[in-house]
Parts: sequence; structure tokens; C-alpha cells
Amino acid sequence: MRHRYSRRGLIGLGAVLAAMAAAAGTASAQDTIKVGAPLPLTGPLSPEGIKQQRGYGLWAETANAKGGIKAGGKSYKVEIVYVDYASNTPRAVQTAEKLISEDKVNFLFSPFGSGAAKAASSVSEKYGIPTIAATASSAQVYDQGYKFLFGTFTPNDTLTEPLANLVTGQNKAIKKVAILARNDLFPLAIAQEMEKSAKKRGLEVAVFEKYAIGTIDHASAITQMRAANPDWVFATGYINDLVAMRKQMAELGLKPAIVTMIAGPAYKEFIDAGGPLAENVSSAAWWHPAVRYKGKDIFGTTEAFNAAWTAKYKAEPDYAEASAAAAGAILQLAVEAAGSIDPAKVRDALAAMDVETFYGKVKFGPTGQITSLEPPVFQIQGGKPVVVHPAGIKQGDFKFIGK
Repeated sequence: MRHRYSRRGLIGLGAVLAAMAAAAGTASAQDTIKVGAPLPLTGPLSPEGIKQQRGYGLWAETANAKGGIKAGGKSYKVEIVYVDYASNTPRAVQTAEKLISEDKVNFLFSPFGSGAAKAASSVSEKYGIPTIAATASSAQVYDQGYKFLFGTFTPNDTLTEPLANLVTGQNKAIKKVAILARNDLFPLAIAQEMEKSAKKRGLEVAVFEKYAIGTIDHASAITQMRAANPDWVFATGYINDLVAMRKQMAELGLKPAIVTMIAGPAYKEFIDAGGPLAENVSSAAWWHPAVRYKGKDIFGTTEAFNAAWTAKYKAEPDYAEASAAAAGAILQLAVEAAGSIDPAKVRDALAAMDVETFYGKVKFGPTGQITSLEPPVFQIQGGKPVVVHPAGIKQGDFKFIGK
């Protein structure tokens, strides 16, 4: 049978279909939570940007696979809007502005590091958009009086203070410290905090040397440290720096009672490259897969998060990657607690949060920086990282070496 439609009928039908499509589009938009993620996916900071992207991606994938974020009787799909700011801080600020004003994201993840996070925080504050910084530890990021910025890294001294307490509390013979720091923002800041922590406890900082990015030969600094005969060597940098440094310490006969290196020694790459020389090297970080928490977040236990990460990426997560995943999990908890995607309500839920996650206990201080987290101290023992602090997740005792 042939159906005949009048021109008016076709127009009417078209209008109905258009209205239905518009309604479906509106429903789709309303049922999606968009989170902006300005990242340095190219340029010198691209390795760090990719780590964050992997963490955000696993969270979004996990949340969507479990039905999305539930709030106000609705389920929202997570969509992360990534924009590359090419490791350029001014561009990171412009990107944050675009994500909010043009892409209409509901929430924001900060750019990488303290400097870019601080610079971009003025934008999210201006628009009243809750923002979580996954890789900003400097207290100066959070001292601006802003209400919409929250961070998952405790201040830098929360790494050096537990280390100094642990060492001086267990061995009164430790009197002299030598510090060797990569002349780069984070490694240098941690070294300066170590200097403060040591002097606060009456330890002598006999040597404080800085080395340029790209340095391969540390013989001059190590020779200077050997002459000072330190009880404790504290070195900062990244995996390749620290492996080379540890080997040269052995070659030049520098044998302190304690070798601490930040960041990298708690991870498999350092252990594999360092071999026997990695043994008993201590370190600290905001998180490590060796910790054990039972969380109320989308991942639940630390073991479950580790398993999900390994299944997806075929590797162990590091603290930057875990922090990015935690930023998403924390945002999800806040939306669900608020029962709404209204920015002000979610902001208030973040400010009031006090909950355990796979990443640790999450409670933000008055400035928005996390205050509840106890960064673990590790020591490589038997070829693997062993947690020696805090007591609640301790796996072994700290060992002294050398001398």
C-alpha cells in the first residue's frame, strides 16, 4: 500500500522529529558530566602530562563501566575534555579559560605542577568551577584565599619530616647530612625542605650541592661529600639521575649509614637498574602501590586499583598516576554527596569531605590542600619497596647501612 503525505504533513512530521532530536540532545547533554583537563601532552613536561591523562582515563572508564556518576536520581556519563597546552604555563591558563567559557565543562582538573596550577586557579575561581589539582604540592598554590581549588598532594615537608623523625628517633649517632639536589623546581624544593627538617633536629648539613639538569658525572659533588664524611646522604632527582649517582657513590667509596633518594627509588625501574646498590635506599612519596587502604570510592581497595591499573596499562601505577585517578574518584564522591552537579554544592561537598579512598584518607584543610594524607616512607629491602612508615601500613623496620 502506498502512503501519501501532504506537504503540510511532512513539514509537521519534520518539526516533530526535529523537536525529538533536540530533546534527545538536551537530555544527552544533561546526562553527561564534562571535566576539563588541560595537560602538557607535548613539550618537555609531556611524560608528566601523559601520566595524568592515564590516571584520569582509568577513572572515567571505571566510572562509566559501573553506570556513571549517580546524583539527584540520575546517572551521568563522564566525559573528559583534554586540551594540550604544550608545556607552556600562559597557554595552560588560556586553555583553562577556554574549557570553562567555550567547552562548558562542569568541573576542572588543574594543569601539571604547582606553577601552572597556581596560575590557572584564578580562572576557575572567577567562574566558580570546582577544580582539583592532582600534582601541586607547594603551599603557595593554596594561600590565595580561593574557595574552589582543592589539591591531592600534601606540602613538601610532609615527605621530609617523617623521614627525619624516623631516622633521628631510631639512631642518635646520625649527626651529619649531605644533600645533593637536581636544580629543578620539585627536586630542589624537596631538598630545601630536607635541609630545614635536618636543622630543626640539630643535624649538621655539611654539604648542600646542586647539579644541572642533564648532569651525568656526579664525581665532583660525591668527592666533596665523601670528604665531609656524612652519616646521611639525601639526594633528589629522577630515576636516571639517581641510578647514576648511586653507582658513582659506590665507585668513589661514599658509604653513609643512610642513603635517601627522591623521587623514583621505590619503583621497579630504579630497583632493576640499580641492582644490589638499590638495596636499603630509602625514599618517600605521596602514594605507592605498596600502601593498603579500604576506600569508599569507585576503586575501593588499593589492591583493586592496582589490579585495574595493571590490567589496563601492563605496569605498576606511580604516585602521579594514582593521584590523577584519585582526583577523579574524589570528584565523583563529591558529586554523589552533593546529589547534584551544581558547582557551588559540589564545592561545599569537597570542602566537607572526610573519607577513606584507595589513595588514602581525604580531608581538605581550610586552604583546599589535603591535610589528612600521610605520605609513606619506603626502603628497598630484598629487592622490593617496603613501607616503614606510617605505623598503620608499616611492612617492615628501617635499616641502617654503611659505616
